[in-house]
Amino acid sequence: MASSPTASPVSTGVGSSAATKPVTLITQTRVLPDRNDDFAAWQQQISDAVAQFPGFIDHQVIPPNPPSQIDWVIVQKFASADDAQTWLRSPQRLRLIETVQPLLVGHDDIHIIQDDDAAKPPDAVSAVISMRIAPGKEDAYRAWGQRIAAAQAQYPGFQGFKLNPPIPGVQEDWVTILQFDTEAHLNAWMTAPERLKLLDEANAFTTETHYRTVRSGFDQWFRVGGAAEAPVWKLNMLTLLALYPVVFLFGYFVQTPILQRQLGWPFWLALFAGNLSGVVILNWVAPWVSHRFGWWLQPAGSETQERNWRGIAIVVALYGVLLLVFSRFP
Repeated sequence: MASSPTASPVSTGVGSSAATKPVTLITQTRVLPDRNDDFAAWQQQISDAVAQFPGFIDHQVIPPNPPSQIDWVIVQKFASADDAQTWLRSPQRLRLIETVQPLLVGHDDIHIIQDDDAAKPPDAVSAVISMRIAPGKEDAYRAWGQRIAAAQAQYPGFQGFKLNPPIPGVQEDWVTILQFDTEAHLNAWMTAPERLKLLDEANAFTTETHYRTVRSGFDQWFRVGGAAEAPVWKLNMLTLLALYPVVFLFGYFVQTPILQRQLGWPFWLALFAGNLSGVVILNWVAPWVSHRFGWWLQPAGSETQERNWRGIAIVVALYGVLLLVFSRFP
């Protein structure tokens, strides 16, 4: 699991009444252009550390995708806001953060977002916008927020937004996660004269604004270590690794002896049941496999030859083990 590399402020939309509800920690950070491999290796250390923390559920690392997204985006899920903040303030994390500073550029953003349908990262494109409001100008910001919300809802591809107010003593930004179905639609709104005019009006009550775009496939199965951007051939190899034992064991213990022999199902119907069961079972098996190959599922262009060949050798060896084991079945 990845975590924010720097000790910048944390914004949270989670109040004390929702302290036990799951939250998502979203980190966006910029890495020196020639240090992406080093940062990816550091991410693996963070992943190993955070996986041991109480309340940790899941994570996803989204590598840069220039020119639309030049940041690394790390999405971590915890059982509660308290669990997320315990990790953020932990000595283990802070020690690792010290080692990564030479790799980073500029300001990174860390936000804690309470989980619900609107807060989940979208399947297409999102923008994370944080605004610091001048003291005493909150009412002006709320009135302005209603106007910009009504305007953006009229644009093609708009899917919704999540507004997270500041928590005193933790972070003073108001954070908006804006969702559109495609990058083109998001850019059309972000560059629209109507929006630019509204942003000019916001200068009267804001002191600081940050905006970053996130592109993500957020694949259902391969979600770890940047796998959403991993080369297709790697995903295919791991799919076969997960699928073969599922299909073999279901066919050996269920399809042939029960569905075909005992129940008398024709082959075409038993095969359909086997395929359906295999797809359902892969919902658990494939993520388990991808977690263990997160170090190998790197985006195209950032992997190293040593890492590539090591991953290939391990997967092929596991193929051989499965073939040997299943060849012993009568």
